[in-house]
Amino acid sequence: MAILKGLKRRQAENAYLYILNEKPIIMKKGIDYPGISIVFFCHDGNGNHLMNKRSDNCRDEQGKWDIGGGGLELNDPVIDTLMKEIKEEYCAKVISYEFLGYRDVHRLNEEGIKTHWVALDFKVLVGREGVKNGEPHKFDSIGWFRLDSLPSPVHSQLTNFLENYRSRL
Repeated sequence: MAILKGLKRRQAENAYLYILNEKPIIMKKGIDYPGISIVFFCHDGNGNHLMNKRSDNCRDEQGKWDIGGGGLELNDPVIDTLMKEIKEEYCAKVISYEFLGYRDVHRLNEEGIKTHWVALDFKVLVGREGVKNGEPHKFDSIGWFRLDSLPSPVHSQLTNFLENYRSRL
């Protein structure tokens, strides 16, 4: 354990900065270790699903339509993160939620680096009143869509999500 003496950790967005003997070591979620993502497909109970169009400020898949999600942080409960992310992204009131399952998400990021995320997938009933774009710096727009008329282009992982859960949406 002597090697860990003097190890300090600071959290940054999607990364941890470790200081070991005055030297910085950056560890990134999904690249240096598996990241955990809370993914949610919000609906209104009448067959309409809420999606966002990713802006140029997003880290990847800019201009693509996506469902919601956010990274799980150390010591944050999963359901608290689910509620927080929905409130931040859509300003929506959660009426109920259902855990659909998990997916191992392996893909290449924009720099061609292999990434690994474990996605915890949820179906979430939200009230339509008050729904708005809570993160205009990340989303160019939001909208309600039916499963048979989704916008295009969509996030690369949405097809897999729909293949896994379509019968439960």
